[in-house]
Amino acid sequence: MCPICYTPPCWLARADRNPGRYLPSTPHFRRPAMTSVRFPARIIVGVAALSLAACGGTTATSPAASSGTALIHTASMKIGDKTEPVLKNTKGLTLYYFTPDTATTIACTGGCAKTWPPLLAGASTPTSDPALPGQLSVADGTNGKQVLYQGHPLYTYSKDGDAGDAYGQGIGGKWFVATPDLAAASASASSSYTHY
Repeated sequence: MCPICYTPPCWLARADRNPGRYLPSTPHFRRPAMTSVRFPARIIVGVAALSLAACGGTTATSPAASSGTALIHTASMKIGDKTEPVLKNTKGLTLYYFTPDTATTIACTGGCAKTWPPLLAGASTPTSDPALPGQLSVADGTNGKQVLYQGHPLYTYSKDGDAGDAYGQGIGGKWFVATPDLAAASASASSSYTHY
């Protein structure tokens, strides 16, 4: 190589005099371009959820199930020429009692029970409005586990379609609307049925 005096470029000379400075951008030396990294939305959401959990965050939960509606409650309605409280089922239908029923025998079964569906306890313990003064019991008979109030088996009437109906009142002189002050069927009823 010919020992020609070599004069370095001006930018290299400046770099030699100032070694702490970055080299200027030239066609040979370029600063690397900054690039952004994009994360999928699912990853971002997942990270946010984990952050909340770490900070003691809680998630909404459904409220606990209620204890259920009372099997028997009362409502005021007009019976004959007066308004008085009567017993109702969970659908609001009027409840009746049948005078031929006794403390030990349920007289309305079969076809009668189709016209006068009995109030059944099902698998749960029967409950009533706390304001009711009488006692509930259950008779396990032909109709199933039928609910009694004050020793009287209870029924609805198939022709009652609304809460305000009481078409069964007085039919045959044997069917009557059950009321909270209904007298006990008999003294022996207390030993014949399961009470609640």
